[in-house]
Amino acid sequence: MDNTQFFYRNIPFTRKDGQVALVDLFQPENSTPLDGWLGTVVSLADGFHTIQQLIEYMGSQYPNPPEKLEDTLHSVITRLIDGGIIQVSQRVTTLPYYLSAPIEELDNERARKSAQDEGDTLSKNFDGGFLQ
Repeated sequence: MDNTQFFYRNIPFTRKDGQVALVDLFQPENSTPLDGWLGTVVSLADGFHTIQQLIEYMGSQYPNPPEKLEDTLHSVITRLIDGGIIQVSQRVTTLPYYLSAPIEELDNERARKSAQDEGDTLSKNFDGGFLQ
């Protein structure tokens, strides 16, 4: 995996009660909680940071970083890419409004309009059962 690539999310998320979950803007009760590593990567997938920056950030969260940290993060990223949840790019990617922050930090009406303007990719991508 090329650590110089930028990574960004394709699906809205929530960070309700400390749990990161994928969510449908039009039916917010329809969400899929993510494991810790998956949720962390999705929440950090803002399009402005590289995979290398993610590895460095995650390493700084531990007094002694896990030995296989880079391999683990590559595996998580691959899994999220395969699930259509994130993508990677050679350059910075500015996210549309509805993907820019957890849904609880967004204006719901503006987020829904943004999603519709973007072709409503979230309803195509969100299956309510990702990685369970």
